[in-house]
Amino acid sequence: ILDMRLKALQGLDREKLEAEYKELEEKIAYFNQLLSSDELLRKVLKEELQAISDKFGDDRVTEIQDVEDEIDIEDLIEEEQCVFTLTQAGYIKRTPASEYTAQSKGGMGKKGITTREEDYVVDVFTASTHDYILFFTDTGKVYRKKGYQIPESGKAAKGTNIVNILQVEQGERIQAMIHTRDIEHDESRYLVMVTRNGTVKRLPVGTLRNLRNNGIRALRMDEGDQLITVRETDGAQKILIATHDGQAVCFDENDVRPMGREAVGVRGIRLRDGDYVVGAARAKPGYQVLSITEKGYGKRTPVEEYRITNRGGLGIKNYQITDKTGKIVGVKVVDGTEDLLLMTQSGILIRTPVENIKETANRATQGVIVMRFKEEGDQVISMALAEHEDTEDASAEAEVSTEISANEENPTAET
Repeated sequence: ILDMRLKALQGLDREKLEAEYKELEEKIAYFNQLLSSDELLRKVLKEELQAISDKFGDDRVTEIQDVEDEIDIEDLIEEEQCVFTLTQAGYIKRTPASEYTAQSKGGMGKKGITTREEDYVVDVFTASTHDYILFFTDTGKVYRKKGYQIPESGKAAKGTNIVNILQVEQGERIQAMIHTRDIEHDESRYLVMVTRNGTVKRLPVGTLRNLRNNGIRALRMDEGDQLITVRETDGAQKILIATHDGQAVCFDENDVRPMGREAVGVRGIRLRDGDYVVGAARAKPGYQVLSITEKGYGKRTPVEEYRITNRGGLGIKNYQITDKTGKIVGVKVVDGTEDLLLMTQSGILIRTPVENIKETANRATQGVIVMRFKEEGDQVISMALAEHEDTEDASAEAEVSTEISANEENPTAET
């Protein structure tokens, strides 16, 4: 007031100031009463909300309804071709195919994965990030993931352990991976499954459309049996099954009728006491059957040498088993352009070109030496195929594949 001019002081309206002061005191009293009474507070809120409704309560313009083909997370993921790699120890990874640049003929290649010394790649294929990947375990269960759900890793990375991706049970082991685009409407393709005890089952791919995260049973097996191989077919393939004791059977897949998931399957090969199935494959014309024994012997035999027989029989002789060769570890159908990976009981791994293994027209031979052992008593326990890779020691590995002398070979008549 002291800072105000005299003219302004004269203009002050005393009655106006007193009225304003009284009004403020009434408001303070009302607000105190409002805050102390829940009933009065609710009444005021109701009146104010009703006033807002009366003022702005026009009809909704936006319509809320269910929308067909709502956006899916998959629509936000770019589709690209990737290389999927699975190792014997259960590590899997996805690498964009663009990282594997083309090289001129005769190139040395690039490192594709870093594994532990005793680990090696057992399966590799190219598929889209939007494709389904089916995982089959030795217990007969199948799991499904989209390609983009497999963690992406660089070329040299080890990958992720499969137990961090799939809800596999303790002790379950992935035996095969199959990739497919459309499970829902695919009625033209089949999965042929073969077990250790010689059971065969042909399952339409479409029966696996309703897969849960914890997998479903694709094959029911007797106690002690286990799934060995799963192969995708088009309904017109020949199936070859080979056993530990050197027998083999080759039959038309249509000899096995398509079955549902709950079916057990039918007999693919009759086994003698102590024998069991070590592998199965599609017998493609023009290819060869590669057989490897426990003591490092092997041979390639044209598929055409395996005549078509009835399913469920004892089959024909695939290999001349002797004490020198040992029994069969596994078989693969090859075209000669691949590399062969062999793992021994002591953890030694060798990689050698398949073309270095002699091709023989006679099925019942001892084959050639593919691998020699550093330790006495060591033996081959598993085999796998990989894309051919030129290495600095390729010539040294080629020398390992030495043909045994003619007087050591002992062909026998077909049985």
